[in-house]
Amino acid sequence: MTNTTYLGFAGTYTKKESQGIYSFLLDTKEEKIKAVKVAAQTSNPTYVAISNDNEYLYAVAKDGDRGGVGSFKIDHKTAELKELNQLLSEGPSPCHVTVNKKNTVVLSANYHRGTIDAYSAADDGSLQRMIATVQHEGQGLHPERQEKPHVHFAGFTPDERFIVAVDLGTDRLVTYLLADDNLSEVSTLQLQPGSGPRHIVFHPNGRYAYIMTELSSEVIALQYHAETGSFEAIAYVSTIPEDFNENNQGSAIHISQDGKFVYVANRGHNSIALFRVDDETGKVTFVEHTSTEGDWPRDFVLDPSENFIVASNQNSGNLVLFKRDRETGRLTFVHGDVSVPEVVCVKFIHC
Repeated sequence: MTNTTYLGFAGTYTKKESQGIYSFLLDTKEEKIKAVKVAAQTSNPTYVAISNDNEYLYAVAKDGDRGGVGSFKIDHKTAELKELNQLLSEGPSPCHVTVNKKNTVVLSANYHRGTIDAYSAADDGSLQRMIATVQHEGQGLHPERQEKPHVHFAGFTPDERFIVAVDLGTDRLVTYLLADDNLSEVSTLQLQPGSGPRHIVFHPNGRYAYIMTELSSEVIALQYHAETGSFEAIAYVSTIPEDFNENNQGSAIHISQDGKFVYVANRGHNSIALFRVDDETGKVTFVEHTSTEGDWPRDFVLDPSENFIVASNQNSGNLVLFKRDRETGRLTFVHGDVSVPEVVCVKFIHC
């Protein structure tokens, strides 16, 4: 790709029309999303992660009653994916996948099973074996959504010394150490009951982190202690207007590379909420809501230049392009008639 055109991939559900993982190009000069096509035919690849060297893509995988993770080789010339292999086990597929910077460990979070699974990756990008797994226990206040553990995110701390897991079902943020094929718990933060934490991002300075909650629609600002892997909550801020009384479920959360702005998506209110970060305290202040020009924004992503944001609306099956003001963080709608059926997750190759 040129320095004005970026390659992206979209994970989807394949319950209706979708065929798997889609690729697309963002032309920042023309300010358009184009060349959308099927990159790999595969079942329910709802979340994807791209290796730091841009050579491989890892995705949620499903085959009948088995679920796990699949690996793919990225063809940058054709924007297609060559499947390398899958590692599956009996039971539901995970909801989140990520990979470390060295491309040696792939993590998945399994919402239905309540587990975090770690896989080893070979030099050729293929998955070798599951090296560790941990089963969460407990429940939360919500009778339907928190009847058992629901791990929604598993990822690495900025220095990749620890692994963090966000459990929507038990309202917990848990830190683990991966060593000798074992995930050992090192710290747990109990969040407000019924909040339903979903995803977490770290501030570039490594001292703060931010959680988006699904059930209470809040951003939780956290102090992070890198030496111990522990967290403490410093503020809870609503992501929806006070007078909005319809169903809303928080989804994705991302932070700009300069650490000045946090963005979150609201499913139901169908918006991206913008927050300004206080450098000294780590707390966030609400700035504005921007309509996602579609229904049920499951995810969004800042492009490599951070001059644009691409949002994915699952129910309306469309990608939406926004121009981003780097000084104010504000978004301006560009266009939203880019069809990707049952779209969930969007990722760009790294620059």
